[in-house]
Amino acid sequence: MSETSAEKIVSQLTEAVHEHRVLPGMKLSEDEVGEVFGVSRTIVRQALRTMAHGGLVSIERNRGAFVAKPSIKEAREVFEARALLEPQTARAAAERATAADVALLEEHIAQEHAAIEKGEAGRALNLSGLFHVEIARIADQATIEAFIRQLVSRSSLVIALYWQRRTALCESNAHHALLDAFRDNDPDRAEELMKGHLVDLLSQLNLREGPSETRSLREALGG
Repeated sequence: MSETSAEKIVSQLTEAVHEHRVLPGMKLSEDEVGEVFGVSRTIVRQALRTMAHGGLVSIERNRGAFVAKPSIKEAREVFEARALLEPQTARAAAERATAADVALLEEHIAQEHAAIEKGEAGRALNLSGLFHVEIARIADQATIEAFIRQLVSRSSLVIALYWQRRTALCESNAHHALLDAFRDNDPDRAEELMKGHLVDLLSQLNLREGPSETRSLREALGG
C-alpha cells in the first residue's frame, strides 16, 4: 500500500512540475504533502527521495524539500546534453519508425494542439517533452531513452525559469517536420531537423534569473 501511495505522489507531483503548476523553488513541506494526499510523512519522504533521485526535487539539510531550481550553468548543460544525444536518437528512430510509430507521434501532436487551443500551456509543454521521449523509444535505445527522459524532465524546470516566449513552447512546425522525416524513414533529415530544433530551443532561453512565484502546494494542485 505504501509503495502505491508513494508512486501516486511521485506521478502527480511530477506531472504538476512538468505542467508548471508547481514551480521551481517551491517548498514541499512533508506535512502539507501528506495532508494533500492523505498519507503519512514516511510515505511522503519516500516519494520525495524518489523525485530527488530523478533531479526534480532538492532536499536540503535542516530546510526540507524544494522543487529543484536549476542554475544558469545547469540550464546550459541540460540543453547541451540534449544536443549531443537527441540528433543521433532521431536518426536511429527514422531508420526504425513504423506506420504505427508515426501514427502515435501524430496523436501526440494532435494532443499538443488541443491543449494549446484550450489555453493549457503547461499540458502542451508536458506533451511536447513526451514527444521527444517517444522518439527515443522508437529508436529502441533503452539506456539513452532513460537519459533523455531525465533531461526532458529537467528541461521543464529550465523552461519555467528561463523561457522567453512562454506562448511558443516547442514549435509545432518543428515536430511536424520531424514527423515527416520519420514517415519517410529519412535518417539524415531527421538528424538535421533535431539539431536545428534544439538550437532553436536553446536560443529561446533567457539565461538570467527569472522572477520567483510562490503559491501553496494545495493551491498549485487545485486542492
